[in-house]
Amino acid sequence: MSLAAETHGFLSPTGVEIAFLLVGLVTFGAALVTVTTRQLVHAALWLVVALGGLAVEYLLLTAEFIAWVQVLIYVGSVVVLLLFGLMLTRAPIGRSPDADSGNRWAALAVAVAAAAALVWVVVDAFRTTWIDLDGPAAGSTAVTGASLFQHWVLPFEALSVLLLAALVGAIVLSRKAKTKTKADAQAADQPRSAKGGAR
Repeated sequence: MSLAAETHGFLSPTGVEIAFLLVGLVTFGAALVTVTTRQLVHAALWLVVALGGLAVEYLLLTAEFIAWVQVLIYVGSVVVLLLFGLMLTRAPIGRSPDADSGNRWAALAVAVAAAAALVWVVVDAFRTTWIDLDGPAAGSTAVTGASLFQHWVLPFEALSVLLLAALVGAIVLSRKAKTKTKADAQAADQPRSAKGGAR
């Protein structure tokens, strides 16, 4: 063990650790704005920042494959699909009072309970797991890809079906809105034509 490794500690972080902390704070802030803003389009754009921050965190952890999967699937597919759905349903660009249901305390309680459950599961699962950072890499792109398409094929395909269902739902909602608009326009034109005939 070198002298630099011996003197390194909690009070002397490296540049990578500082960058990891700063990116984590930015990601946390973007996620917080995403769930608190009343503007749907702004929430989607802040979600891009949060997911991009996670990809940077993966890069700092030298998990390049997971980082690019994060960018391609979440930033490149999920957020684009979300924005596409917002455009199809003609979501308002400005503040949306309908986006606030008034159940903030219930949502906060559920979020805190879910976060506590996730932290407990992760700590319980990896409490005795240690990774030798100085040793050989425990995983590679080939190993990760094989694990993904052998053991996680069903969740991967379920996500694909979910994205397809969301796209179809957005198209259906868009067509319903257009049909309703046309019906309202025709109903508004009928009294005018009746008045013109009476004259």
